[in-house]
Amino acid sequence: MKNILIIGATSRIAQWAERTLLRDKTIQLTLFLRNRAKLPADLQAAKILVGDATDPAQLTSAIQGQDVVYASLGGDVVTAAKTLVTVMDQQNVKRLIWTSSLGIYDEVPGKFGELNNRALPDYLKTYRAAADVIEASDLDYTIVRPAWLTNDDEVSYTTTHRHDAFVGTEVSRQSIAAYAVSLIQNPTLDVRDSVGVSKPGTNGDRPRVAVMTGNGFDPNM
Repeated sequence: MKNILIIGATSRIAQWAERTLLRDKTIQLTLFLRNRAKLPADLQAAKILVGDATDPAQLTSAIQGQDVVYASLGGDVVTAAKTLVTVMDQQNVKRLIWTSSLGIYDEVPGKFGELNNRALPDYLKTYRAAADVIEASDLDYTIVRPAWLTNDDEVSYTTTHRHDAFVGTEVSRQSIAAYAVSLIQNPTLDVRDSVGVSKPGTNGDRPRVAVMTGNGFDPNM
């Protein structure tokens, strides 16, 4: 039996992964979250721990005995990354999957890269700082850098690596979840790498209008 901990379990990406993992009888899944009421009814049967990812004591209780930690976090991600690295080292848990963002290395080329930098300047700085913490650790990490997210009902993705130019402009949340599940099921895949994930065939100067508005941005920005 493999023990898997998902931190930030109410995120929309994490929920897709949780539904898949709950069907896998070889996995013991634990969900770590701030507010149990935000978790959909179909996921309430999982083992649930309520806590704060920046609290070392609460995180220690959650990480003890885990084989893989998957973090899908917002908010103070730098403090969360520092706390997570420290606690995982203390508990001798090595495998970490960490959700970040495209553009943290200024790796998105052309006009889309310029748009992404305009749209997400503070966000990119914060997630880069968190990624630096993870990359400086001795953990077996994979940093996941999604393109602009959609709620499309599909799994379709391609990947690029740490020093590659980012390819594509959008990807579904289901696709990111599917990639995360593939890492959980194949823990030696993409170890100590930072992986860009996007939908094939979506190259362009900007995401589709529906994708931009769906993420809260003016499509004419």
